[in-house]
Amino acid sequence: MTLSAFRLILFSVALLIMTLPGVALPREREDSIVGVVETASKAIVNIKTEEWSKKTSEKKGNDLLKRFFRPDNTDEEMEATENIGSGVVVDPRGIIVTNEHLVSKAVNIRVKFTSRQEAEADVLATDPELDIALLRVRETNDDFPYLKLTRKKPVRVGERAIVIGNPYGLSSSVTTGVISALERRLRINDNKVYANLIQTDAAINPGNSGGALLDGSGNLLGIVTAIYEEGKGIGFAIPIDEVISMLSEFLETEGKRPLLGIFIERRKEERSAYLSVNRIIPGSPAERYGLKVGDRIVEINKKKIKEGVKLSTLFRQATADGEVRCRISRGGEFYTVDINMKDIEEYMPSPVEEKLCGMRLSDIRGYARLKFKVRAKNGVVVTRIYKGGIGERYGLRAGDVILKINNRETMDKEHFQSLMVEGLRRNYILYQVKRNGNIFLLPIKLDVLL
Repeated sequence: MTLSAFRLILFSVALLIMTLPGVALPREREDSIVGVVETASKAIVNIKTEEWSKKTSEKKGNDLLKRFFRPDNTDEEMEATENIGSGVVVDPRGIIVTNEHLVSKAVNIRVKFTSRQEAEADVLATDPELDIALLRVRETNDDFPYLKLTRKKPVRVGERAIVIGNPYGLSSSVTTGVISALERRLRINDNKVYANLIQTDAAINPGNSGGALLDGSGNLLGIVTAIYEEGKGIGFAIPIDEVISMLSEFLETEGKRPLLGIFIERRKEERSAYLSVNRIIPGSPAERYGLKVGDRIVEINKKKIKEGVKLSTLFRQATADGEVRCRISRGGEFYTVDINMKDIEEYMPSPVEEKLCGMRLSDIRGYARLKFKVRAKNGVVVTRIYKGGIGERYGLRAGDVILKINNRETMDKEHFQSLMVEGLRRNYILYQVKRNGNIFLLPIKLDVLL
């Protein structure tokens, strides 16, 4: 048989197969991926956040210089920078999951849908340990496209992975790969450690943070959080089960955050990790139970403090047990302190401005109005800043007027207290401050408060 005759036979067989009923040539696996992307991408949003920081000579990362302003009459210039990221709508009311690191210093947040609709969003709650934040679109709408959060069968190494996000501002970008590993531990800097991450080789770039990691059927596996800077094809996502736990807890308990009343710092020695008590809020459960500055907390409820341990998770689990048992090292000796969970759940520092924020406030009237030449009608004026408090840490000054907290007007000292309590429960506080005729926004991070 000649070569040309053999080719003719092969061609004839191929034609016969194509015409047989119920038989079709395979496509390039695009069918399933296309279907997933067409459905899921509608619920993936682009996020732009604006931050204010001291002016630097060079721009870093994806920050885009927009404008300059002076918060007071000094010569120090501040610059507004724009960061980009992604988010996943998980509720038809416009609730969005994204990364905490994307919004922790944001003074303005805008989201954009694939429909090109744009809207401003507010922070509902954050969890810095998980690097998760919940946003809500300001527009009233109960019909936003969203992805359902469902607990699926265990994720398997080697299964297909699809990432949808906003890398470098390129909206609705899709990359594919596989799940490379599970339960990865990742150190971002000296004191930030993530644990239990999903690793994937699907391409992840700056701007993908907060985007979706999906399986081949379109199930949400996780929220993209980081890349491995020293190697390509190594990206990480937060497992969706942890996101579900945070979201359900916030919606069911209104984000109530139990407070022991201590400011802590994570530290690590050669063979162990511990929590160092840096400050104790006067009158807090921590003070009543005898904790002291300099104490080392090495265990909580018989679980050793490890680099990646999530403290908020330990305290949530302690709710069911009814108490928190802290193992403490002090002066080379060990002590056990049993704390009733009710004391933590019911505690809130009062007055919050002095015991937590380290500053004294006054309603805008009388002597305070005259002394500081305040013209604003609503808000509270700062009359004194105490050393070592949050007020000093974030640069507040006597004479500053706090107009709003989390975009809600502050009417007086009593209202300031209630708004601060709400902010503590959400683990997110954003001040609008007026100083010398200029208004600026000041995000307050409290992730060191336990």
